[in-house]
Amino acid sequence: MSQASPRRGGRPPILTPERVVTAAVEVLDADGLDALTMRRVGAQLGVAAMSLYRHVPNRDALLTEVVNHLFAEALVELPPGEPWPAALTRFASAYRRTLLAHPHAVPLLATHPVDIDTGLSLMTPLLERFADAGVDRADALTAIQSVGVYVLGHALAQVGTPPGAPAPEHSPEAAAYYDGWFEAGLHAMVSGFEHRLGAGRAR
Repeated sequence: MSQASPRRGGRPPILTPERVVTAAVEVLDADGLDALTMRRVGAQLGVAAMSLYRHVPNRDALLTEVVNHLFAEALVELPPGEPWPAALTRFASAYRRTLLAHPHAVPLLATHPVDIDTGLSLMTPLLERFADAGVDRADALTAIQSVGVYVLGHALAQVGTPPGAPAPEHSPEAAAYYDGWFEAGLHAMVSGFEHRLGAGRAR
């Protein structure tokens, strides 16, 4: 387990909510969810854990901020005029890349949903693509949430291991297998929603 040593001497670092969340993600990536404590994040920043409470009230709030941060990291800019099926596919692929880049975060995102207001705000460009095609907002949210759950479940299958089990082998063959599986499932899901919602329906 890696652990940063608290700073000695000199001025204490200037803390911001963004720096606290960034440090929390670093701890999560290095040592896993169980290691993500206020004390450990404080050590990562070189400060006492009590200093963090000015920016996040408790560990649960910190976990919420980490989830929101990682979800925001997964969102990509959508090309102008891209139809919603392509935009939804782009979102799903970007979300999966983020999850695989932060494998220890996958169980966290699977059990701690993104804050509703934050999620809706971040997904506004994607929701607008559905609206442009005349798709009802409730139907659009169903499609996005369903695909998001699929991405999370697939990532959990790829990176998750039972307690005490060895880490999975990440051979090129295994990666290619998971890539193919993901693409096939995603295509089937998006195509199903496209058939159901009518991607080409104009307002």
